[in-house]
Amino acid sequence: ELGWISKVHVNRPAVVRHAEQIKKWKTVKGNWQAAWLLKAVTCIDLTTLSGDDTPSNVHRLCFKAKHPIREDLLKALDMHDKGITVGAVCVYPARVTDAVNALKAAGCNIPVASVAAGFPSGQTPLETKLAEIKLAVGYGAREIDIVISRSLVLTGQWEGLYEEIRQCREACGEAHMKTILATGELGSLANVYKASMIAMMAGSDFIKTSTGKEVENATFPVGVVMMRAIREFYWQTGNKVGFKPAGGIRTAKEAITWLMLVKEELGVEWLTPELFRLGASSLLGDIEKQIFYHVTGTYALQHDLAMA
Repeated sequence: ELGWISKVHVNRPAVVRHAEQIKKWKTVKGNWQAAWLLKAVTCIDLTTLSGDDTPSNVHRLCFKAKHPIREDLLKALDMHDKGITVGAVCVYPARVTDAVNALKAAGCNIPVASVAAGFPSGQTPLETKLAEIKLAVGYGAREIDIVISRSLVLTGQWEGLYEEIRQCREACGEAHMKTILATGELGSLANVYKASMIAMMAGSDFIKTSTGKEVENATFPVGVVMMRAIREFYWQTGNKVGFKPAGGIRTAKEAITWLMLVKEELGVEWLTPELFRLGASSLLGDIEKQIFYHVTGTYALQHDLAMA
């Protein structure tokens, strides 16, 4: 529905000003902080997307996904029996089978997410993108993180973008599809809003900020614009689409701020793994350090959290 996006205007100074205020929000303390951090853990897509990934480090990642926080720390918080795990494990298509087998052997039902569709550049033919998606689903991925062709946005080919995402959605079948907009390469916040809308119209279950490989990844101005698009889409259609900031989120404080922003913009119902994810590889380590400090009153040494 091109009418929805033809007259979009984003007041960039106002968005940037609002984002600066977000950075100054006071964080929560004590038990409240621990609760928010455990909520953040359940929404993490624990990720490894390196050229040197092997079956062994994927197996290690899956063990950490099932046991994200040390058992004695969870017992101290009386949360050891709540089944706290991360939201998903995210890997390249070639490592999906390793992750599926490792999680099955561990006896847990954490979904495996796979990047696909020419990740991270998107500069591959559509036929190749669709084949990669189908392979990843065939290997056992239950979630697919596709990446859009930025050129279609930069040249205003909105119908072409819609058709590409629609075909990717079809190729995903029963798997959930997260559409990565690579917002740092879209040129303007208006393009971010338009691309968000097109991605949702084409059937995306989530929209995601970044691949983590761009110069600029998840930022609060982009987050505000994407969440406003999600809210508008929900008002227009009644369909709830998830949101995933990814790239550069490394500290527990940042994680809490993103959770607070989602609560502010979209409401408490979006604070579940079904509608909110954090894409991160090193964030979990800092969250565990903060929980360690909350429980013990001392800072963790490197060997205290060896799996982080």
